[in-house]
Amino acid sequence: MVQRNDRVVPHGEAHRLLRKGLTAFLLYARESALEQGVEVREDDAELVLICVPDRAIADVASAIDPGPWVAHVSGATPLAALEPHSKRLSVHPLQTFTLDRGPDQLDGAWAAVTAENLEARALGWELADTLGLQPFDLDDGARVLYHVGAAIASNYLVTLYRAAARLFGDAGVPPEALVPLMTRTIENGFQLTGPIARGDWSVVDAHIGVLHDAHPELEPMYRALADATTA
Repeated sequence: MVQRNDRVVPHGEAHRLLRKGLTAFLLYARESALEQGVEVREDDAELVLICVPDRAIADVASAIDPGPWVAHVSGATPLAALEPHSKRLSVHPLQTFTLDRGPDQLDGAWAAVTAENLEARALGWELADTLGLQPFDLDDGARVLYHVGAAIASNYLVTLYRAAARLFGDAGVPPEALVPLMTRTIENGFQLTGPIARGDWSVVDAHIGVLHDAHPELEPMYRALADATTA
């Protein structure tokens, strides 16, 4: 558990998601503290945790007097954004969450810890453990590659669902029927099934044909996914 004095200035709602030993949690949900006129006060804190949009991290970090440990929770932004601080690290919860749900959204999630020395790494792993996250090490130079993988797995899953739901709607069937299908795909360990797995290329061609006629905007995406699936 984190025993040190961790002082932050709450701003927004998502700080409620982080629990089990943090004294407080800082979230600037939309703009930087400077843009909103919010005073950044670390007082006698030993750790300041910055949770802001990536574009605001450098502004917020530069407004904090050097002294305490300073960390951010971005997956893509390098530690250099925390200049001028040398006592720095990042802990990125590898999870999607919304503000209308509670801290249970973090249950079972992993966290990427980026640190420049053993002391920073130990603090990052301790913080992750405090939040109920399973930590792993992430090299600062691999952050963007890592974040691309996360975006594909989470953000573009939303895109795929929305595209499939449009097609279901046009076919006159309930889009919510897709959810058990998508869930079972995960539960089955992402084993590939369907026409490509069976080699039914006439079905794939039929898919492309109907998209070309009914939803030409979706045809390039389907072709790209089919190519990636067969690669």
